[in-house]
Formats: sequence, structure tokens, C-alpha cells
Amino acid sequence: MDTPRIADAARALRHIFVRDLMLEMRIGVYTDERVAPQRVRVNIDLGVEDDGARAGSRGPIGRDEIGRVVDYAAIAAATRRIAGEGHIRLVETFAERIAELCLRDGRVHVARIRVEKLDVMADAGSVGVEIERRRG
Repeated sequence: MDTPRIADAARALRHIFVRDLMLEMRIGVYTDERVAPQRVRVNIDLGVEDDGARAGSRGPIGRDEIGRVVDYAAIAAATRRIAGEGHIRLVETFAERIAELCLRDGRVHVARIRVEKLDVMADAGSVGVEIERRRG
């Protein structure tokens, strides 16, 4: 399934993403889902301020610094922490917590989060939710 583009030079947004983050976590409303962790796949897409688009097609010169970008490794680590904090009943709640975390960074304008439970239905590859939240 194709999702609409987030990167957009006209809006000065770059697309930062984390693909197929695989987690084992306690999630679900049913009693049998509370017994053992479940496999969950998380995809995170962020529309982030692109100072290179504002500066022109060549981008800012001499700004090859981690501090000026949203760190996808930190986003992944924070997502793992949320998953490990304890049982979450709904995939929707998990997705909302991830989006909220991402939007705390003022450079993030759009957060699209997809959470999939992988072992719920024998005849389906996954079930889950995708949300999109925007700043302001």
C-alpha cells in the first residue's frame, strides 16, 4: 500500500522514517493477550523541517551535524521504551503515544505511525492501525 508523500520541498519538509521496527510487547484487550508478549511491527514516518530546502537546492554548506536533524535512532529507542513500560490495551493507544513523543520535537510537523500485531489472525499477515498527527 502506497502512502502519500511526506517529503515536500515547497513546504520545506524532509521525510525521516523508521521501517519495520520489530518489538515483543504486551498489548491487547483479551485475557490471552495478557499472558505473553506479542510480536508487533512499527513504522514511523515524520515530516521534519528541512533547512536545506529553505537554503536552496544545494542545502546548507558545512552543516553535516547530527544536532541539526531529528535522530531516527533516538526515535526508535524511545518507541522501544514505550513498548517496555507495561501492558497497553490498544494498538491505537500505542500509536498515539509514539506520535505524541515525535511531535514533542518542534521540528516535526507530521507524524504518521503504523502499528501492526503480527500473530493475531492465522489467515492475515497483520492487523493494526495507522494514524497521522500534525502540529497545530
